[in-house]
Amino acid sequence: MAEIRLHNLAHSYSRTPTGPQDYAIREMNHVWEQGGAYALLGPSGCGKSTLLNIISGLLKPSHGEVQFDAKAVNALPPEQRNIAQVFQFPVVYDTMTVFDNLAFPLRNQGLAEAKVLSKVHEIAEVLDLHPLLHRKARNLTADEKQKVSMGRGLVRDDVSAILFDEPLTVIDPHLKWKLRRKLKQIHEQFNITMVYVTHDQLEASTFADKIAVMYGGQIVQFGTPRELFERPSHTFVGYFIGSPGMNLIEVERCPGGVRFGAIELPLADALNRRLAECGGQRLQAGIRPEFVHVWEGPYEGALRSEVVHVEDLGTYKIVTLRLGEQLLKARLQEDQQVPHKQAYISFPAQWLMLYADDVLVESAQAEEQA
Repeated sequence: MAEIRLHNLAHSYSRTPTGPQDYAIREMNHVWEQGGAYALLGPSGCGKSTLLNIISGLLKPSHGEVQFDAKAVNALPPEQRNIAQVFQFPVVYDTMTVFDNLAFPLRNQGLAEAKVLSKVHEIAEVLDLHPLLHRKARNLTADEKQKVSMGRGLVRDDVSAILFDEPLTVIDPHLKWKLRRKLKQIHEQFNITMVYVTHDQLEASTFADKIAVMYGGQIVQFGTPRELFERPSHTFVGYFIGSPGMNLIEVERCPGGVRFGAIELPLADALNRRLAECGGQRLQAGIRPEFVHVWEGPYEGALRSEVVHVEDLGTYKIVTLRLGEQLLKARLQEDQQVPHKQAYISFPAQWLMLYADDVLVESAQAEEQA
């Protein structure tokens, strides 16, 4: 197991980068602690796989260092880093049996056959591969092959970390939940540092203790699933996490708060003071659909809006509302009555976020508590 530290790390595929737009990975500093279960979450093209390949040694960074337990490993080839990497598509030896596929990394290390037998059966038990041990890998389904590929990464005792690059892409949807839980159990059992790359927020949340959200070659927030949901520190995190994502409204300053059109949103004094420091930055107010309060009728401080559309998703409903010229979404519980034509809504102060140039504006008190 190892602590993985990225120190001033940056990478460009261009030989002569001229600016930030030429970097797949913009300069970053980040730490994954020893023994943790982490996810690297973001959309296609944000730099996730590039970062994973730099950590494993398949790619040399343009700048900065990758450190394992405070020792730089930039000069070490992949085979000397003791990293196991599970790719998006299964990597197995089709002419070998499942047993021999799992045993291959151990035999390469020169382990005694008794130890090989013990470890293979241990991992086969964890991944439910015992019925397949004597079957040729070419005769397996795609999800069975991926389990074998995972097993080859897990079978070694000496790995510093296991890196998963969207490993469930080829897995049938009904098996994904089972395998996510299996990986979580494996982490709890063996306490190996694991980094799981995905674009699926559900996969990230069910596997990881902490999630690093990537956007535009940067990690824009690192936190627990709850922290990312309740207090996104960047508008992208608000938009990308949640279904549907956060409502984001372009606003401008006004006495006591912010406004859009004729709608005014009051803010706490501490936040107003911090807002005064933002100068000419682009301002957005954000609130998640789950936190928009929909009243049954007129209520003090509530704003009248028009009901535009209702999506009934069984266990909850998504209501699209027009407030002034702005469309918003609110999430209602299954048994909550849907207003007819118009609704009165309010934004609880604790859930109303303010962003300046996409970054969360926090009061000094909130920063001290963080």
